[in-house]
Amino acid sequence: MNAIFHKQSCQLFLLVLILLSHKSGTAQSGKYVAVNKVASDFKTLLKRPTTPFQPSFEITRTDSVIIEKGFIYSEANEKIPILIYKPVHTKLKSFPVVICLHGTGGSKDQGDIKRFLYKFSTMGIMGIAIDARYHGERLTESLKAQNGYVGAITRAWQNTDTKHQEHPFYFDTVYDLWRLTDYLTTRPDVQANRIGMTGISMGGIETWMAASVDKRIKVAVPMIAVQSFKWSLENDKWQGRVNTIRKAHEQAAKDLGDSTINKQNILQLWNKVVPGITDEFDCPSMIRLFAPRPLLILNSEKDMNCPLGGATIAFKAATAAYEAAHAIDKLKIYVAPNTPHKVTPAHEQMMVEWFGKWL
Repeated sequence: MNAIFHKQSCQLFLLVLILLSHKSGTAQSGKYVAVNKVASDFKTLLKRPTTPFQPSFEITRTDSVIIEKGFIYSEANEKIPILIYKPVHTKLKSFPVVICLHGTGGSKDQGDIKRFLYKFSTMGIMGIAIDARYHGERLTESLKAQNGYVGAITRAWQNTDTKHQEHPFYFDTVYDLWRLTDYLTTRPDVQANRIGMTGISMGGIETWMAASVDKRIKVAVPMIAVQSFKWSLENDKWQGRVNTIRKAHEQAAKDLGDSTINKQNILQLWNKVVPGITDEFDCPSMIRLFAPRPLLILNSEKDMNCPLGGATIAFKAATAAYEAAHAIDKLKIYVAPNTPHKVTPAHEQMMVEWFGKWL
């Protein structure tokens, strides 16, 4: 297992945990759809009519950073709010880019995301953040009254119009990220061959989904996000993930005549709003598509949202793909010892250093 740990005393302990947890996941490992088909199927699932970007930005210049705030359109009725931090102390006219993604309930304007953007700007990198669907500026008062993000997932579950099916749980934001990348490649101040992506929790999941398929993303760092939805469901470790959108799951259970949330009604909701998430679009399958691009996986040992048993299956799939591509030096895996679902200072430092090295 290609894992690195800051605390050497925990290294053997964590490796034993990984090997033990792997035993319960062997039935899933190795049985994946071909990578080209995964990419093609995912693009087909998310395909929709292309709309003009219609970019609009306001620029603020300070002594330490140039800030752009504005939007583009990803769909006719979908405006993506964007925050950009550009290096100021340089004569360069174009820059590498890192796209930074927030977690559930967050926004592009939250403190840690802005900190990432600013840090990258000091490194000569353009930092870019967006609001995910039903988050930040996209969460209007009307949508808040309809229970916001969770309400949108509930409506997607209850939708009966198969020609107009929303996928607000990850997938629609993944499409936004592809369109954002389309837009970035048109900007003269962007070095289109040097685009990276990172994200926290939900944003990390959107990172491994969007960047695995989009090879224009040259470097990726999903944080507290790598897991196996299938393993969690099969091993009764779904509670952490389900609790992030619990009311949607409660409604699905009720609609299906169940008094409590259980594996069967969880799977039915996932099959509707994130189809394929326990199959070809699960992380162990999609993580293979990164090879041979530089990939840093940052997880936590005690993370209930991304249980280590399922994450280990993804670690193994990634390692096998990088070994096959003769690029094992471009893969690193770090599991923070005795840590719950949170980004640690070590995670953040390693993320920044990874982009500094490979982007």
